[in-house]
Amino acid sequence: MRPHPQWSALDVYASNSDLYADPRLVEREDYRRRFKRHRPRTPSVVLAPHGGGIEVGTSELCLAIAGYHPSTRVPIGQTHDYWMFEGLRTAANDELHVTSSNCDDRVARQLVSGARHALGLHGCTAAAAGLEDHDRAVLVGGRDALLRLELLTRLRRAGFHTIDAVDHPVLGGFDRANIANRTRSRQGAQLELTTPLRTAMFSENSRSDRRHTTTEVFWDFVHACRAALGAREALNN
Repeated sequence: MRPHPQWSALDVYASNSDLYADPRLVEREDYRRRFKRHRPRTPSVVLAPHGGGIEVGTSELCLAIAGYHPSTRVPIGQTHDYWMFEGLRTAANDELHVTSSNCDDRVARQLVSGARHALGLHGCTAAAAGLEDHDRAVLVGGRDALLRLELLTRLRRAGFHTIDAVDHPVLGGFDRANIANRTRSRQGAQLELTTPLRTAMFSENSRSDRRHTTTEVFWDFVHACRAALGAREALNN
């Protein structure tokens, strides 16, 4: 593996390229990549760099916020480009985690570099966010101050415990190399959802059942995020 200046000490792989090059891993068995590229391109792209079993629930959120029902893939309104990397193992999916600042997947980079706006979806423990273990919260970060404000406002209005994470040393999503900040304007937004919040989004929280058992909490969150993206796109700057 090649050394990388932003390589997290917690990551096994320095980048997506390093992970893909590991002969011990088999695509569609250990992991998979899913994406949608529209023609013409959409102004926004939705990302789940740690989907599947890595940060549980972010794959389903990525699809829904991008405008596709996570169970049927039927459009539910305006659609956006999306990209996700998913862990498919029954255990040890955390070994497939690649820090977002080190995401060098070719399709992900292409989608984001052609978009005006990007929203990255992540999961964290409540402890990592400095919260109580039971706290259902979302931390809103990223370099796009206007999209961050829209997300903060609309998620709070929807009843979620919403925290401005721009100054958080780990979860703030402010690194210029973060995949969500590689848009045409070099800024994007990032959401970090605590485990209790993501758990509340599914009545059956398993890989096979999540997409079929989304709860009202899930859809309230999705609608708030989609409204924030729509408002940001309307500003067109």
